[in-house]
Amino acid sequence: MWKPKINPITRKRLVRFSAIKRAYWSFWMLVGLYLCSLAADLLSNDRPLFVRFEEESYFPIFKYYPDDIFTGSGLQTRPDYKAIARSSDFSAADGNFMVFPVIPYGAYETLEASEVQTDQKVVVVLIPQQRVASINVELGWRISRSLGLSPFFEEAEPSFRSRQLSELLGVSKSLEEAVGLRFANEREIDAFEEAVELSNGIVASVSLSLYRPRGRPPSSIRLTLREQIDSDTATRLIFRGDALTEAGTVWNALSEESRSEITESVFQLGSQVVAPLAVKIKGVSFTARFEKEEVHFPFRPSMEHWFGLDSSGRDVLARTLYGLRISLNFGIALVLATMLLGTLLGGLQGYRGGKTDLVGQRFTEIWEALPFLYIMILMGSVFGRSFSLLLLIYGAFNWIGISYYMRGEFLKLRKQPFVEAARCLGLSDWKIMTKHILPNALVPVITFFPFSLVGAIFSLSALDFLGFGMPPPTPSWGELLSQAQEFKYAWWLVLYPSLSLFVVILLGVFIGEGIRSAFDPRVNSHYES
Repeated sequence: MWKPKINPITRKRLVRFSAIKRAYWSFWMLVGLYLCSLAADLLSNDRPLFVRFEEESYFPIFKYYPDDIFTGSGLQTRPDYKAIARSSDFSAADGNFMVFPVIPYGAYETLEASEVQTDQKVVVVLIPQQRVASINVELGWRISRSLGLSPFFEEAEPSFRSRQLSELLGVSKSLEEAVGLRFANEREIDAFEEAVELSNGIVASVSLSLYRPRGRPPSSIRLTLREQIDSDTATRLIFRGDALTEAGTVWNALSEESRSEITESVFQLGSQVVAPLAVKIKGVSFTARFEKEEVHFPFRPSMEHWFGLDSSGRDVLARTLYGLRISLNFGIALVLATMLLGTLLGGLQGYRGGKTDLVGQRFTEIWEALPFLYIMILMGSVFGRSFSLLLLIYGAFNWIGISYYMRGEFLKLRKQPFVEAARCLGLSDWKIMTKHILPNALVPVITFFPFSLVGAIFSLSALDFLGFGMPPPTPSWGELLSQAQEFKYAWWLVLYPSLSLFVVILLGVFIGEGIRSAFDPRVNSHYES
């Protein structure tokens, strides 16, 4: 049985890496996530994995089938498998069935509002109406005019005229003093307010506005009476279907007429606009407002859509999964390409030295000074945004960092005895660079690989967030975060993409720290005095 030959030093490094449990398990977790993302079509798709129709088997996930096969329409377009599964022609009694993935939604599938299932409940919010009245009193506390007192005492408004204010509410010394100062018309007086109890037991607040002296004393002073309502007085009645499920004691306190009006309005809600109702509970006036959840995109998480829906009605979980695949594919491809290019150019400078190194360094410095984002915007506007263009432009700048490290490694190793011995044996420069120097200079490449991968994934998300990354409607974490900036209430558009990005970056950092510790020869060293 063939076994790979592993250098003893490399074997020690692998053992050392596996001993770092945090890095070891992070590596396998990241590998598992990547494998799941590669299998995204099998885990999340609006096409079924398997279809049994008229005693024939079909595998739409792997092969294209025209609509004509399942509907007989004569169309060669892509069939709507979910519509076919709901049709009467596709009967389970005839042995027809479809097997959809665990997440039966595609990353590009846009749902209609009518297709989203919601909790079919109607909430009736009973909001107490604050009673407000104004009372004009003359110098002897006789009421000369009133407005809005009738709801407080359930008497006709004209009946309050010429009555004493003390018959309706208790007049305190502070209120008497505040009114007396206004009748005196001597100076400016601040606004006044205090709580009072009416003769019928209702607690209210009486207030006087800011007063400024006039040309002659006023003949009457206006007092404003406001009922004090506890904020907890608002009550909710919850209807599900045709039944009242949550009501408490307030439902029994309503009159039969109010109950029937509320129930009728609940049944009408959805088919027509329902106006708020005015009802009374134990003499207190309430406004019954009807609330029923309507589907507006972005839509909150539900049992069918665990991560919610985005602004176009697409499943966020499906787009997060496909976004993971795109992010990891982009990061791996970018890092491999830039590591290869940086190693080649940096190694060539370090091995050759002299004018080659001098010219190469000046070119690298000039190239590094170019504005990457401006070039990205320019190239995207000319050629259009795409995965390959983004990879090409980003890779053209991302090799610079590793080239510095590889240049330094090659400069250090080119004068070593084993390199001089290889030259004496007549080996070519290419063989010396690839067979002798490169294996001993790979530590920076391997150590920086996880950190570069994390940086590439984060950069792609940032570019997508700014609108300079992948073209829409490509699933991307940055694009979901960009939607969240527009829809402030859609917390799920922030939470799940950010959490995914955080987990991947955290795993990458743990792996990078583990590799750095495993490849560091000083990890087990100590000082002795």
